[in-house]
Amino acid sequence: MDICENLPAIRQAGLRPNSIKAGFIMSYDQFRNITIQQMESLIYLVEEGSFSRAAKRVFLTQPSLTKHIKNLEEAVNARIVNRENMGISLTPEGKILYNYSRRILKLRDEAKEKILRAKDNESGNIFVSASTIPATYILPYLLNDFKKLFPDIHAYVQTNDSEETLGMTLNNQAEIGFIGKNTLNKRLNVKPLWKDEIVLAVPGDHPWRKKDYVTLDEVSKEPFIIREMGSGTREILEEYLLKNTDKSLSKFNIVCEMGSSEAVKEAIIAGLGTSILSIHAIKRELKQGTLINVPIKDCDIQRYFYLIYKRQLSLMHHHKLFLKFVKNYRLSSSV
Repeated sequence: MDICENLPAIRQAGLRPNSIKAGFIMSYDQFRNITIQQMESLIYLVEEGSFSRAAKRVFLTQPSLTKHIKNLEEAVNARIVNRENMGISLTPEGKILYNYSRRILKLRDEAKEKILRAKDNESGNIFVSASTIPATYILPYLLNDFKKLFPDIHAYVQTNDSEETLGMTLNNQAEIGFIGKNTLNKRLNVKPLWKDEIVLAVPGDHPWRKKDYVTLDEVSKEPFIIREMGSGTREILEEYLLKNTDKSLSKFNIVCEMGSSEAVKEAIIAGLGTSILSIHAIKRELKQGTLINVPIKDCDIQRYFYLIYKRQLSLMHHHKLFLKFVKNYRLSSSV
């Protein structure tokens, strides 16, 4: 019922409507400001039955504990503790606040216990984003070995290019990333992991199969397949050409742009052209003879794959186990 409807009765009681409205608003705001320490003070006061003993238990001075109780009483706009010669007792309002305070602190302790268990538990989920080469040719073997040691830790891997993986890691869409280029972003922990070699791949029946090497000029005139913008492989190639040669990709005879190393390989095998891509991407095809690695004279393109994760990432125990395993993981050198 609206206060205005009871104005006669309110005035008869000697109360002012404005003060009643203000009192309700103030007590509501103060109630929201009740703190954990104030609730602890009330609980220990009831358990000890004495302000002095309760103050010692919570490592406060007696005036400080008394202030906490007074603030609680102001918040509920009622007395909560009766001070008596034989000790203290709770008012009806005090009993309600005491019971809820115990429940709230119990929930806090349960949360702490669950967090501690989670930190020590060798289980959990890890959300990973990785650029094409690590996601396709490295992580499947790494995760297989990791799973043998920690079967209850599950990794969910999304394949993106290096630029997308950077963005997903920074935007908390992935916890851990693997990329094919370095980054100087100060919000990230960055660690070089595995060395990669960028090589020229041609079909197994290509005329160059009999040559010891070819020149970069020869490569630029041959039909050439490139990866998409944002690919770490493409960026490494462009950077190498810019720093070490007088050529750029614009001077190559580009016939097609592909969105993955698998697509590039299939295009080479189909006879569409040649390409320069990671040695890890063509290991199987080199063994099978469907692709051949032809050295390029005076051309040595190498890079690292990098592990990235945000500095502010709250690492659980299963994250730490995974990161330690990744940092110590050695790739097979056989081709």
